[in-house]
Formats: sequence, structure tokens, C-alpha cells
Amino acid sequence: MIETKKIDELIEIRTEKINEFRDNGIDPYPHNFKITTTIDEINQNESKLIDSQDKVSTAGRIVSIRNMGKILFLNIQGEFSKLQCYISNKVIAMDENLYSIYLKNLDIGDFIGMTGNMFYTKTQEYSLKASSIKILCKSIRPLPTLKEKDGDLFNKFEDKELRYRHRYLDFIANPNQKKIFIKRHKIIQSFRAFLDSEKFIEVETPVLQPLYGGANARPFTTHHHTLDEKLYLRIAVELYLKRLIVGGFPKVYEISKNFRNEGMDRSHNPEFTMLEFYQSFSDVYDMMDLTEEMIRTVSKSIDASVVLFNENNIDFKKEFDRITMNQLMKEEFGDDNLILDKHKITSIAKELNLDITLPTSTLLDKIFSLKIEPKLQNPTFVYDYPKSISPLSKLKREQPDSLVERFELFAGGMEIANAFSELNDPIDQRSRFLSQERLKIQGDEEAQVLDEDFLNAIEIGMPPTGGVGIGIDRIVMILTSQSSIKDVILFPAMRKIDI
Repeated sequence: MIETKKIDELIEIRTEKINEFRDNGIDPYPHNFKITTTIDEINQNESKLIDSQDKVSTAGRIVSIRNMGKILFLNIQGEFSKLQCYISNKVIAMDENLYSIYLKNLDIGDFIGMTGNMFYTKTQEYSLKASSIKILCKSIRPLPTLKEKDGDLFNKFEDKELRYRHRYLDFIANPNQKKIFIKRHKIIQSFRAFLDSEKFIEVETPVLQPLYGGANARPFTTHHHTLDEKLYLRIAVELYLKRLIVGGFPKVYEISKNFRNEGMDRSHNPEFTMLEFYQSFSDVYDMMDLTEEMIRTVSKSIDASVVLFNENNIDFKKEFDRITMNQLMKEEFGDDNLILDKHKITSIAKELNLDITLPTSTLLDKIFSLKIEPKLQNPTFVYDYPKSISPLSKLKREQPDSLVERFELFAGGMEIANAFSELNDPIDQRSRFLSQERLKIQGDEEAQVLDEDFLNAIEIGMPPTGGVGIGIDRIVMILTSQSSIKDVILFPAMRKIDI
């Protein structure tokens, strides 16, 4: 990046150029420009446009300039590709004085619009021969240092920290990065299309909530001045969607922004996107089948049925693996029924240097995350979880005292989905909320709170229901082969720095 003092000097110089444009009757910030053909379309239709009598009008940002006296060669950037433009006073229909004003005052970073014909230069370069030119936006702050050779940029804007903080510069210097977010858009569209085809309806529930719930997480808090009430940014939409199931909506879903006041790493961002969907008269096993079909459909929709992610080939075409949590723990540690043995869990936690004062359920979750999760690369449903770590899930019908009907789906070494046969016994639900409250009193900041309004709702009666939550950001990471969640979020959370 250019040092601050030099930037200030360049801004001053470019501001003077703005004044020179205006002094000569040229508006450096006009309201619009009529484009007939985009830069990408021009490059895709070379055979049709070369030496055609039909003029094209296009526009883009200048990314390189070669000044050869009365002639300019410019490269302008479109959405993904660049176009060389040939500008000569012998071709441009413009007063000589105005032409010289343009020559002196155009800079890398400016937006310009041009009309002309496509031709080959003497060196056989496909170029636009401009018959008219118009400044569309004068850039006063210089771009990152970019150099070009043989049509390729080097000295790219590669510092990831700066790219995340200044995403607009990232996309200017690295236009192919935009393709990740176009794929993200298509992935979300595909999820919507699948659920709509299954007769789910999309709903919207509150972001600001008087009580947070639906997950074990620490919330962000805020204050409503008119109501004089403390409110929370939602950590999940689960409890509101279940209220809609109670109210008679048989199939609902929401694609939501959720917020959790937790650490940041390659797979966690405090603001993230979730898909949650709920279906009446179904259970976790129905949801397992539906989730597998949906993710396979979504991956196919963007030609990503098999992807390379963190040096592992992940195959969404094959049938997903299905295995119990206990089987995985037994394979790793050699003990049967480990997930229900407090003493064995504590012993393993000691060996892993975990804080053994934490609740056993928390230790089990941390052990699983450290030792098992990274090994689950191909899509794998892990099911039959302990009751202690699943306060919103129905008890397993064969083992009602210890396990619940829950699955988590893993791929690429991380959790991408979580699902339950939803608990609809209001007495059991109250008891589990009270257990969570005791954990909170003991210092577990992520334990769930008791929600009386939600209890009132399921006391009215909620039918048997299956529910699933899917992490959109993590799915996008895998399907676009990006190793960090920051690479699939346009504006990820970053530590504040002095500017």
C-alpha cells in the first residue's frame, strides 16, 4: 500500500484535475452512461464484433495507461475481464483542447465510457477504437500498486487482512474473487428452490428478541430506549419457527442472519447465515433423508458434486455416511458407552489439558470437536447424542433415559447441520430449561434460558416435528473450496485498528 503522506499528495493532485475538468465544462461525475455491450460481452463475441460496422458503447475502470503522445492505450476493467482501448486525436470526435484535457487528467482508477468499433492493432491485439470518450467518475484515491505484463496482473492485492478490510479493493485487484459470491448467491437460491418445491414456506422472525434461545451460545445485547428494555440479537430462529408449527403452519423455513458473541476462527464469525426448516408430523430420520437429498441437489446445481476442500476430495454424490456418536468415540478411545460416562470424559479432558471444572456436557463437546470432528471429511451424519447436550431434542424411543434423537452433519472436518426430533413434551421441556438455568448459575455463559412464552406455546400443543439448522457460510466454504469463513462473507468481522 502507498504510505499515507504520499496518498495525501496524490489526492491533492487528483482534486486539481477534477477542477480542470470542470473549468473546461466537463462534468467528472455525470449521472449516467448508456452501455450497449459490457466488456465481458465484447470479449466473448470477438468473432462477431471484429471489424464490424456496428459501434459498441461500453464502460469500465481504468487499470492501466500507456501514454504515447497524442495516443492513449487504456485497459479498462469489466466485471471479470479487461478490454484494451485505443484513443487517438485522429479518431476521437472531440475539440483538440478538450482532447488534451482528457489526456492530461485521466488516471488509473477512473471510470470512463467509450463508443467505437472493435479492431486488431498492428500487434494483433483485440481493441476498441474509440470514437468518443466520456469521464464517468474521477478517482481521487489511488488503487493498490498493480502492475501488468502480458495481460496478467502481478503485485496483486494479496494481503488477506487488507483484502477482508477493504473488500472493494479486493474485487478491483482480484475480480475472480467475485465468482465466490456469485456462487454463494446461487447456492442460497438453490436451497430456496428445493424447499419451495417441497411446499415449505419462507417466513421472517424477529432479529431483536426479549429472550434469546434455540442454541447454546452467548448473545449480543442491546437496549430499546422507547420500551426501556434489554433486547438480544438472535442466536437462532428455532423457538419462533416452532411457534409457527404450533400455530398451524406445517412446513416453514427461514434463511436468517444470526449473531453469537463468541470467538472467531476459520469456521466461526460472530454474524453468520443459517437456514432452519421445520416439518410437522416428521422426525429426525425423515429430516436426515430430506437434508441429504437437499444438499446433494444444491451441490449439483453449481457443478460442485465433488470438490477439493483442504486437500480432501469431498463427494456429495455418494450416499452420506451414518454413524452414532458413541461408535465414533469408541473407535477413537476404545471405550464403549463413553459418551455417558462422566469419569471417563473427565479423564480424557485432563489428558487434553481441558478445563475440567466445565460441565461434563461441555467437555464431551470439546473432546468430540478436537479429536473426532477433523476426521469427518466426507458427508457424515452423526446421531444418538446424550440428553445432557441436547436440551431441545426428543428422547430416543429405544433409550429414553440417556439419549436423544438428534443428528449433526459433518463435512470437510466441520459441522454443517444440526437436527432434532423436536421436543414437544412441555413438562420435559420445562425440566430441561431448568437444568440449563442451573448450568448458567454455575457459570456456563452459553447455557439456554427459560422461555415462558415458548413453553406456553408448546403447552397449547405442538405436533411431532422434525427440524434442521444448516450453516450456509460453511456449506459455501466447502462448495467453493475456501478454507476460511472470511473468504465467503463479504464483510467479515475484523478486529478494530487505528486508521
